[in-house]
Amino acid sequence: MVGGGEGAFIGAVHRTALAIDGRCELVCGALSSTADKAKRSGLAIGLADDRSYSDYRSMLTAEAALPEEIRMQAVAIVTPNHAHFDVAMAALDAGFHVFCEKPMVMDMTQAQALASKVRETGLVFGLAHTYAGYPLVHQARSLVAAGRLGAIRKIIVEYPQGWLARMEEGGDNKQADWRTDPARAGGGGAIGDIGTHAHQLAEMISGEAVTEVRAELTRFVDGRRLDDDAEVAFRLSGGGKGHLLATQIAIGEENGLRIRVHGEKASLRWLQEEPNSLWFQPIDQPAQLWRAAAPYLDDHVAALCRTPMGHPEGYLEAFATLYLLFADRVAGKAGNDKILFPDIDTGLRGMAFLEAVIASDHDGGIWRKINV
Repeated sequence: MVGGGEGAFIGAVHRTALAIDGRCELVCGALSSTADKAKRSGLAIGLADDRSYSDYRSMLTAEAALPEEIRMQAVAIVTPNHAHFDVAMAALDAGFHVFCEKPMVMDMTQAQALASKVRETGLVFGLAHTYAGYPLVHQARSLVAAGRLGAIRKIIVEYPQGWLARMEEGGDNKQADWRTDPARAGGGGAIGDIGTHAHQLAEMISGEAVTEVRAELTRFVDGRRLDDDAEVAFRLSGGGKGHLLATQIAIGEENGLRIRVHGEKASLRWLQEEPNSLWFQPIDQPAQLWRAAAPYLDDHVAALCRTPMGHPEGYLEAFATLYLLFADRVAGKAGNDKILFPDIDTGLRGMAFLEAVIASDHDGGIWRKINV
């Protein structure tokens, strides 16, 4: 693991998730960009002294020199965005698979270079789009793919949070500091941090590509350097239209990712804060409530559920599913084509979306095509 040491949020989430199914084991790490902190962080979570490294380059060199049965097989990159590209490229060059936080890199130039490297090496690349790990998101995708909604007319996807409703950066809030810093987060604030999740969810469930966007990005908090609110209209490859909201200044909101998909025959809706329920509404019929682990779920969806009905699974289990799918691919197991795994192509599409949104806002909210 690279990153995720003292004071980090997402590192502990990754470490918990990767251990849930017993398919992955954390054997080494360079958990900070500061040498002494990296070493201290590794020892604090039980890494062996000789495998708690001071920096990622020394880790890659040392691990590559170990016997195959001992050395690490893959690298989890859980750093702020600006470090993703260099670490991923170095890991792939050293022969290691990569599981990376999102957004994938800082811009499309880096995204295209990384995609070329992944294809050149033939190694596995996974992207931590957590919400793609929820079973009922896969069931929603399956309902659309089976034609149960008919042609998709409208998608409304919203991701409201409230934790940046006032100036949090510049103090003790490490997460606010880097997520609002263009040098570390990239060109997008809320749109990069959570808007890319909303975009990925819309494309995953609909099975369609977002082809054009018209955006307005706002910095509501005085002194903030990146957007804390984003409104995006979009067009879909199948002719439908959509609206995406990503905001971090919505007081009272916690992590309210939700999506509504409206087709010509039915609609569906899913809310991340109630992830074990999926509402399906056929035209002129009563609404149906689909539940996680229920016997009527599609087989490939049921396989993603770990506990019986009524035993809630959530964020950590969704993350664990991504690691499970990643481990299958590292082991050379054939994946189920019905189960979407966020990969290098997902990352490319996410970066193209982000770049088009930023360009649209810069140019006064004109329509911009997404070019991948």
